[in-house]
Amino acid sequence: MKRLAIAGVAWALASLPLHAEPISNPVAVFAGLDKIMGQTINFEAKIGEEKKFGSLIVKADVCHTRPITEDPKTVAFVEVDELLTDGSRKRIFTGWMFAESPGLNAVEHPLYDVWLTGCRDPNAPPPPVESAPDLSTLQDQIENGDQPPPD
Repeated sequence: MKRLAIAGVAWALASLPLHAEPISNPVAVFAGLDKIMGQTINFEAKIGEEKKFGSLIVKADVCHTRPITEDPKTVAFVEVDELLTDGSRKRIFTGWMFAESPGLNAVEHPLYDVWLTGCRDPNAPPPPVESAPDLSTLQDQIENGDQPPPD
């Protein structure tokens, strides 16, 4: 009986899906809120490059996505500096941001908020797009007694 239980546990563990490797993307996509103007602005930052948003400098070191079946799906390691009036910088954030949980590790500043909205690869092929069936063709087939094509 004990062997049967161990075999059952082994089978259950073997049937669990393996975690897919994260996909590295060359661009991190952010949203920023300018609290003074009341505007939300979307902007992109190439990995390793700095992007200015108001008085903040945002830099993503990595931006990973995972298949839709795994959590978290989109994460980025981000550094944010504030430009001070004397020209110096003050680090106000270093850490992971999660696109699916923007409030978890967003940058909250007196004038600006910044959060990750996604990652992208401009060289990746576009996802397949499903189109709706042509209803006029289906109607013609029905009227003529033809069978519609199988799904």
